[in-house]
Amino acid sequence: MIISIASGKGGTGKTTVATNLARSMGSNVQLLDCDVEEPNAHLFINPSFEETETVFAPVPEVNEDKCTYCGRCAEICQFKAIAVVNENVLVFEALCHSCGGCWEVCPEGAIQEGGRKLGVIQKGHSNGIEFIHGKLRVGEAMSPPLIKKVRAYQNPEKLTIIDAPPGTSCPVIASVKDADFVLLVTEPTPFGLYDLKLAVGAAQMLNIPLGLVINRSDLGDDKVREYAQQEDLPILMEIPFERQIAEAYSRGEMLVDVLPQWKDRFLGLHYKIEKLIE
Repeated sequence: MIISIASGKGGTGKTTVATNLARSMGSNVQLLDCDVEEPNAHLFINPSFEETETVFAPVPEVNEDKCTYCGRCAEICQFKAIAVVNENVLVFEALCHSCGGCWEVCPEGAIQEGGRKLGVIQKGHSNGIEFIHGKLRVGEAMSPPLIKKVRAYQNPEKLTIIDAPPGTSCPVIASVKDADFVLLVTEPTPFGLYDLKLAVGAAQMLNIPLGLVINRSDLGDDKVREYAQQEDLPILMEIPFERQIAEAYSRGEMLVDVLPQWKDRFLGLHYKIEKLIE
């Protein structure tokens, strides 16, 4: 089973839910932090990292000794990542989407597959949890290829929990696509409701079952609950705004460790998700 935990905006408590759900499940679970631009689940899980892998994206390398400057590579590139100017071939690696079209259409075989560093993937374990996250290279603009590399480590024999990046853009789609369930974490504020609607729309386009967790549930208003009722979205858990919870988070401690009664609540959350998938 794959559960992607997402949100329309940052700061809703997505990582809190993902890490505590993983810790509650104990063994036979893996946690993938796909928020590769700013991964932070490791701060709570505290894994022992055993392996680091550098990830590269394919980009064109031009052998101008073979090139006839016909321009077919530039014609096929929809992202303007390669250009032919007089007798010069310019490659803009930051624009390249690694489709491979340029080296396929080159009649002279002058273009070969090179590599641009995307970032690294680190793998480790913590208290029975298999933990994997990606770290995007500073200055790199394209995170979906690295997210796909992280997701390539999904183990179908384990419960996989994905901590997705915030928002509704390409990185989020790469993190929730083909999941069995999307758990959206929101907050009862006007901003929370606005971004929740965007996230719901994106997940519904992918035809994935949805459920909600309302964090800081005793603040704000009831408009999120009203919206959930209108859209027939189940509210699976509410986390109140309490000092003990906030203090534990600020110290990098797990909610289920500091307040053991929450372990049963997260186990109940998983049970509800299972029933909705069935």
